[in-house]
Amino acid sequence: MKTLIVDDEPLARRGLRDLLAGHPALSVVGEAADVDSALDLTRQLSPEVVFLDVQLRGETGFDYLERLDGPRPRVVFVTAHDSHAVRGFECNASDYLLKPVRPERFTLGCDQPFRN
Repeated sequence: MKTLIVDDEPLARRGLRDLLAGHPALSVVGEAADVDSALDLTRQLSPEVVFLDVQLRGETGFDYLERLDGPRPRVVFVTAHDSHAVRGFECNASDYLLKPVRPERFTLGCDQPFRN
């Protein structure tokens, strides 16, 4: 599955990319540090899954979702803020991971990623 990582922290993006490397079904096709870049990459690359931070510089992951037009990829929130979990699931998030993401938690959530 084509995957986009959206986080304003380079180290967080790298850590998530490293975790995703262990899952051959998920292929990182792009990374973005802000909402505008994420929207551009979503339009260009048509990712099937977006790993999305809640707090981005000046905006939020929810702003990304509100501004997204066209087909919506599956969203996995990856954030340090557990207080946004309910809103995340109200936006139909596939999962909500808390930073720092423990490899075993990620494995539990992605062993069979997004099977119906």
